[in-house]
Amino acid sequence: MNAKVYITRKLPDEVVERLEEHFHVSMWEDEDTAVPYEILKEEIKEADGLFSTVTETIDENLLEQAEKLKVISTMAVGYNNIDIAAATKRNIMVAHTPGVLTETTADLTFALLMAASRRLIEASDYLRSGQWKTWSPLLLTGQDIYGATMGIIGFGNIGQALARRAKGFNMNVLYYNRSRKEEAEKELGAVFTDMETLLKESDFVCILTPLTEETKHLIDEKELGLMKKTAILINTARGEVVNEAALYTALKNGQILAAGLDVFQQEPISLDHPLLTLSNVVALPHIGSASVKTRLAMAHLAAKQLIEGLQGKIPQHPVNPMVFK
Repeated sequence: MNAKVYITRKLPDEVVERLEEHFHVSMWEDEDTAVPYEILKEEIKEADGLFSTVTETIDENLLEQAEKLKVISTMAVGYNNIDIAAATKRNIMVAHTPGVLTETTADLTFALLMAASRRLIEASDYLRSGQWKTWSPLLLTGQDIYGATMGIIGFGNIGQALARRAKGFNMNVLYYNRSRKEEAEKELGAVFTDMETLLKESDFVCILTPLTEETKHLIDEKELGLMKKTAILINTARGEVVNEAALYTALKNGQILAAGLDVFQQEPISLDHPLLTLSNVVALPHIGSASVKTRLAMAHLAAKQLIEGLQGKIPQHPVNPMVFK
């Protein structure tokens, strides 16, 4: 009970109470804004454990203040906002929450694909603004999904879950990944290919790769230029995997047909961002895992791993396992 835990975002009572059974807990109480960096810098000085989310930047400068910190447990799959090398250097365990959000994020990815391909948001706005006067043969026509080719960049758990959904629409599935997934190929009928072939042949390009130094701006002007003019880009991974300036140009000039985006380079995205001026962009506020069941499961898993780490155990999903050696 002597150990101190700081929670960077207001959590449901049941999760906080679970941590309070083991530790002295303090928490940033504002549900709608992220904890300011300077406040986190003060709080982390006394913390043995940190429960974090995707909205905090945990860099080396911050970790230099963390004299007692032993564990960072983040309520997220991605951890590009945490300086893992700096944490590892200080023997700070980092754990994340993969697995529990796989199906929910795959659902959202496919929903975004459908919304972009059938122009659902555009059509709803058209009706609500009073523009719908009559039926017309080509009014708000979109792209077919059934029987189309889906290209998945990043074929981990979520990518494979998305491929299962594609099977129900009789889609051809191509994938590009660091390593080949032969068992998944047998199960899903997916075809491993190089990036250039995937971009040239896919009707839908779905990005589900983590953000790393290698994947930053993985989709840039050159890659967008390889895609079909009728192709639709879906990004539910991390915003910086796509060069947004290049994407804007490609969408505005008709190099590709449309995009569905749940993530952006800067979040929240500015309302005057050029991408938000385009009718062929479906934009969402990073809700890939946003079901009640999934978010609670993520919070409980992050809490569990924080408890395990501070009890000297190896958490279920370590990011830097070398700390445990």
